Amino acid sequence: MANFLTAALYKFVELSDFADLRTPILDCCNNNHVTGTILLAAEGINGTIAGSPEGVHAVLKFLRSDSRFADLVHKESFSEKAPFYRLKVRLRREIVTMGRPDINPRLMAGKYVKPEEWNKLLDDPDVVVVDVRNNFEVSMGTFAGAINPQTKSFSDLPEWALQEAALRDKPKVAMFCTGGIRCEKSTAFLRSQGFNEVYHLEGGILKYLETVPEAESRWQGECFVFDERVSVVHELKLGNYQLCRACREPISEEDQASELFVLGVSCPHCHDSKTETKKQGFSERQRQIELAKRRNQAHIGARYDATGRTR
Repeated sequence: MANFLTAALYKFVELSDFADLRTPILDCCNNNHVTGTILLAAEGINGTIAGSPEGVHAVLKFLRSDSRFADLVHKESFSEKAPFYRLKVRLRREIVTMGRPDINPRLMAGKYVKPEEWNKLLDDPDVVVVDVRNNFEVSMGTFAGAINPQTKSFSDLPEWALQEAALRDKPKVAMFCTGGIRCEKSTAFLRSQGFNEVYHLEGGILKYLETVPEAESRWQGECFVFDERVSVVHELKLGNYQLCRACREPISEEDQASELFVLGVSCPHCHDSKTETKKQGFSERQRQIELAKRRNQAHIGARYDATGRTR
C-alpha cells in the first residue's frame, strides 16, 4: 500500500525576507511529520517534501497562506517507502544554482509548453531540443533526439550554451528538465543571449510522465529523482534504479549484478576509488543497518532523545 505522498514544488518570486520564513516552515513540517528538503532564497522557493497525505497537504496549505505562494503549483506521487529520512529547510543564494545573478526567470523565462503539446513540438523540424540536466541523469533516460550538454552541474550550462553551435542551427530551442525549475533559468539565460523563440516543458519530465499515456510517450528510460525513490517511470511509478550508499550514484540492475557491487559498500562507479579503510567503514555501517532492521528499529534518519534511545 502506498502510504507516503511526495510533493515537488517551486516558484520564482521575490522574497526579500526569505531568511525569516525558515523557522515557521521548519516548525510546520515538523508538526506534521513531513520530511524532505526546502530551499529558500531571495529569488523564491524550491523543494520536495513527503509524509502522510494529510501532513503534506497541511504544509502546502500553510505555504499558500502566504499571498506570494497563493498560486504555488506542486506535483504529487505516492510510494510505499519514505522518500526522505530527514527534514532540511535551507537558505541559499539561489534555489537552483546557475551562478548568474543577472538572470531573472520571473521576467525572462521561455514559453511554457504543456505536456500534452510536447510531442508536437518534438516533431517540429525547426526545433532543437536540449536536455538541461546533468550527464548522469541523461544517461538514465531522455527524449529521443535531445541534445545532451554532458554537464556535471547546472552551473556548467551557460558556458556550454555560449559555445554550442547546434543551438543556432534552427530558429527554435526547446528545453526540458526534471520538474521545470532548471528550464526556467536556462531558457531565461538563452533569451538574455538574444534567442527569441525559446520553449520549455511545463512541469518538466515528471509532469509529462504523469500526464501523457505511455502508449503516446516519447520518453525513453527512467527519470532520476533526488530522493530515496532514485528513479520513476510512467505514471510516476517506482523505477528500477537503486542508490549506492558509498558514492550516492544511481545504480542499475546491471550494476547490481556486477562483482564490484557490494550492498552499502561499493558499486562499479566507485569500487576502484574507495580505500580499504573506507570500505571497512561502509561495511560496518551496513552491518548496523541490517542489525537495526532485524530488530525492527530505525537506523538511517533515526531521531534520538536525550538518553540516546531512538524515537
